[in-house]
Amino acid sequence: MSMSFNQNVIEEFRANGGRVGGPFEGGDLLLLTTTGAGSGRPHTVPLGFVRSEGLVLVVASAAGAPEHPQWYRNLLAHPVVRVELGTETFDAIAVPAEGPRRDRLFAAVVREAPGYGDYQAHTKRELPVVTLERPEAPPGRPREVRSLADKLLEAHSWLRAQLRHVRAEAHAHTPGGPAGLGLQLRQHCLAFCEGLTHHHAGEDSAIFPALARSHPELAGVLDRLGEQHREIGRIKGELAALLAGIEIADPDRLRTELDRMSAELEAHLDHEEAELLPALAAIPFPPVRPAPTGR
Repeated sequence: MSMSFNQNVIEEFRANGGRVGGPFEGGDLLLLTTTGAGSGRPHTVPLGFVRSEGLVLVVASAAGAPEHPQWYRNLLAHPVVRVELGTETFDAIAVPAEGPRRDRLFAAVVREAPGYGDYQAHTKRELPVVTLERPEAPPGRPREVRSLADKLLEAHSWLRAQLRHVRAEAHAHTPGGPAGLGLQLRQHCLAFCEGLTHHHAGEDSAIFPALARSHPELAGVLDRLGEQHREIGRIKGELAALLAGIEIADPDRLRTELDRMSAELEAHLDHEEAELLPALAAIPFPPVRPAPTGR
């Protein structure tokens, strides 16, 4: 499909609550936004989807072309994607299925949409089946966000929950173990690392400088937190390098790296909360816009 055709479908989808005409009329359609593997820019495509086993599935068919579509290469590099389904929009972690699980899910897809079987018959590559998973929610009741302190705790709760999830997967991972666990673990680890990078970048570029101006007594604390960000970033880089070869990676080393990051991050989050929450509690979130002044 051409870029102009895709764009017309995207605009029609958004204007009509997920309903479109033409070749997609009456079909199950979603919009998937990935981050470019090389460019880092958002890239949105309309895709057919199938529900099976409580999962939302998309297939990287490219109509049976010999190469994987760009959106699939993007999600391997950046697993966190944005999904628009009907009138709902949510972030998800894109995890390709592997081995017998992939075969089972692909069979379910073909039962619902036989055209994917035709696409598979016309290409030598195995068509990837991708599950769009909503990230695990932190345990307990959602916290009402009224201040920047609440927002910080919300972000920290998400990071802690995701880290617990990937550590549990890592401790279950062994070479030659359950099919698909390697790629599943890789995608979840990369999604966690992306979330951590985004959180720290926001603190370093906006929150910490603003606090340094309004609370100069926190300058030393903020400097130490920035140093911790850099050390955690170094560990994160080592983990990402290890994940690049996860199918041949030493599982003991993988667990060691995750456990080390977990200990460093938990200590960092605890320290950050102890030092910053009192100051952040006085800052409303979302920010209060000043009332317009008349002439």
